[in-house]
Amino acid sequence: MLRLRFTAEDLMNVRFADRPAPLLELGMAVATYQRHDAVFAGWTRRTRLPGEARALLELIPPDARGPLFLDPYSEGLEEGLETVLSTPPGYARSELMRTTRPTPWTTGLARRDREAWRLLEGALRRAYDAVIAPDRERVRASFDADLAWRRTHLAERGVAATLASLYPGSRWNGTTLEVEVPADSVHAPAGRGLTLMPSAFWTGRPMIGRHSDGSMLLLYPALTPLPLVDTGARDALAPLLGRTRAAILSLVTEGRTTSELATELGVSAASVSAHTKTLRGAGLIVTLRTGKAVNHVATPLGMRLLREH
Repeated sequence: MLRLRFTAEDLMNVRFADRPAPLLELGMAVATYQRHDAVFAGWTRRTRLPGEARALLELIPPDARGPLFLDPYSEGLEEGLETVLSTPPGYARSELMRTTRPTPWTTGLARRDREAWRLLEGALRRAYDAVIAPDRERVRASFDADLAWRRTHLAERGVAATLASLYPGSRWNGTTLEVEVPADSVHAPAGRGLTLMPSAFWTGRPMIGRHSDGSMLLLYPALTPLPLVDTGARDALAPLLGRTRAAILSLVTEGRTTSELATELGVSAASVSAHTKTLRGAGLIVTLRTGKAVNHVATPLGMRLLREH
């Protein structure tokens, strides 16, 4: 069980990240590359890590529990790399000893060998170029779609319900958010703030980290993982061509429930559900249940399709 203990002050200092963090997503992608994840099966078959980038497999395991200094929260690649390369020697050594087995390279990193750290920088750059850069727009679309729904949920249900919606099986026990995961751990923002970060590359348990200022980061699986964004409009445009689906897509730019769509369009709820299933499969909307209501919100891809037509 993962437990997050909040005070009233902590709940007032919860915020969403402004944009995806490149090295965080890279860490999740390298971990997922090694996992048997049905959602990412096709992506894993297509993905090729360059030779130099494969060194990262020594540092980042399938459960993503690698050295914490490898994936800092940063808005850009260069900023993130600068943070990694300036990791204090003692902290780098302790993290490597905690999370990796000794190899010539990891031992060199722990000893602050210049060539070992040059290899690390090169591996991160090559992996980013091969894995993140080609899908940068899709990563951002996944991120934006998640935040569009979460912000609607936040406005309608409040911060407590939004936090509980981040991962299946989450619940409140007093002021402690409990998340059903195999390992036991307890964390507290302790008045320093909590940033929520959806990941397009991760479908596993939520991950807890810290910013350099001591505030907490909670990384969780985005509602629309990268492979579902990949299916996009190209594979699904044909069944989308129709007056009712176009009307639904237009209406959910501001969010609608199934019953609201049925009333506004004069069709049955079952008909709306069938159309929203197609739109969702195309990556044009996201859908999530809140209580008895089923809410639909257009994704950035859906918004772009409307603008272009």
